[in-house]
Amino acid sequence: MLAHEETAHAPVSACLLLTLAACAGGAPVPTASLPRDAVDGIGDPARSAIIGSAHAFASDAALAGGPAAAAQVEYLAAEISTGPRWEEWSPSIGMQLQGARAELRSALGIPAVSPPQAVVDALSAAARALQRGDTAAAEGALVAAEAADRGTLLVRLSALPPLPRTRTATALAERELIRVDQDQRLGGSGGNDGGKD
Repeated sequence: MLAHEETAHAPVSACLLLTLAACAGGAPVPTASLPRDAVDGIGDPARSAIIGSAHAFASDAALAGGPAAAAQVEYLAAEISTGPRWEEWSPSIGMQLQGARAELRSALGIPAVSPPQAVVDALSAAARALQRGDTAAAEGALVAAEAADRGTLLVRLSALPPLPRTRTATALAERELIRVDQDQRLGGSGGNDGGKD
C-alpha cells in the first residue's frame, strides 16, 4: 500500500517541480533605485520619494515638480511592487503606482518598455541639469529614457498635464506610509520597518 501511495504522489511531485522550475526561469522583475543625491543629508530615499511625490502631484498647480517628481514615481512603482520591506503594505498600492507610472510615461512620451532604472537615471540627471540652468545637458540626459522626442519631453516635464491616476496613487502611498507607521507605534516593534531602514 505504501509503495502504491508513493507512486501515486510521484506525478504530483514532478508537476510541482516543473512548475517551480518554470517560475524560477521567468524574466526577473524590473527594479530601480534612486541616485545617492535624491535626498539631502541623511535620509531614506524611499520615504522621501513617497512624501515628495505625494506633494508634487497633490494639485495641478504643483505639477511643475517636473523630472525629480517623475523619477520618484518611476522608482516607487518598481520598489513598492517588489521590495520586501513593503510586505505590510496593501498590494493595491503597488498596482496603483504601476498605473501612475503608465499614465506618466504616456504623458511624457516615454515608451512602456524602457527599463525603470534607465528612466529614473535619465529623469534624475535632467532634474540636476535643470537646477543648474543647463537645458542642453538636461535634454542630453533624457536619451536614456528612450523617448522619441527629447525636446518635447523636456517641455512636457516643465509643465505636466493633470495626471489623476498619479495624484491618487501617490496620495494613497503617503497614507499607507502613515498608517503602517502608526500601527507600528501602537503595536510596538514589528517585523517590518514601514519603509524605515
